[in-house]
Amino acid sequence: MKIFALMENTACAPQYAAEHGLSLYIEAAGRKILFDTGASSAFADNAALLGVDLAQVDLAVLSHGHYDHGGGLQRFLQLNDHAPVYLNRHAFGCYYRGTEAYIGIDQGLRQSDRLILVDDEMSPAEGLVLLSCNNRECRYPLDSAGLTEQQDDAFLPDRFRHEQYLLIEEGGRRVLISGCSHKGILNIMEWLRPDVLVGGFHFMKQEVADGANPVLDEAAQVLAAYDAEYYTCHCTGLPQFAYLQAKMGDKLHYLAAGQIVEII
Repeated sequence: MKIFALMENTACAPQYAAEHGLSLYIEAAGRKILFDTGASSAFADNAALLGVDLAQVDLAVLSHGHYDHGGGLQRFLQLNDHAPVYLNRHAFGCYYRGTEAYIGIDQGLRQSDRLILVDDEMSPAEGLVLLSCNNRECRYPLDSAGLTEQQDDAFLPDRFRHEQYLLIEEGGRRVLISGCSHKGILNIMEWLRPDVLVGGFHFMKQEVADGANPVLDEAAQVLAAYDAEYYTCHCTGLPQFAYLQAKMGDKLHYLAAGQIVEII
């Protein structure tokens, strides 16, 4: 299994674009998969530099309905004329940061006949399963971190019903791809128990300047206790990654735009 980081907040070399967003290209289970499209069309430019032909992608997955994961979707639909795009049925909700900043995806994309709306669980191909885990109990608190969903005239804390995860089973291993882990990385690990998890942890607002953070301390302890390996990125935050890695060691790695990871 190979995972190419097409877009991330940072880049591993100057020739690659970086933006607040995430896009991964995955070769696994006999399929070529695009997971998220970053905040703009720049993910496609990085793909070209990496030798990834987006026209050959078999299927695409949108992890949730935020612009930094679906902003390049229109570009993908232009470059690829056949791949279905799987997204949760709540992905076109009205999502905001607070009450002023709209952070949802382009509502005009609703009209595309390439979109396949997913409920709680679906297998788009052998060895691939999409799960929202919306009906599972959260053992660890769900923190909306100031993100909201507009319902009529009210702004309510986002429940992240629009978030889904891609579970890949290949060679006897379970690899989970998560965009932002908004439902809580500790909940997700408890629910799905993958051997490898790739994605953001959404810890970027956790303050580490004073050298101590109980939330990150608990996360490091719980995550390290699993027999699992982690590749994180995007919304985890670089200072927060360094804090976690100091406690988790070589179980935790960072994935920047332009990097390629091979999982055996």
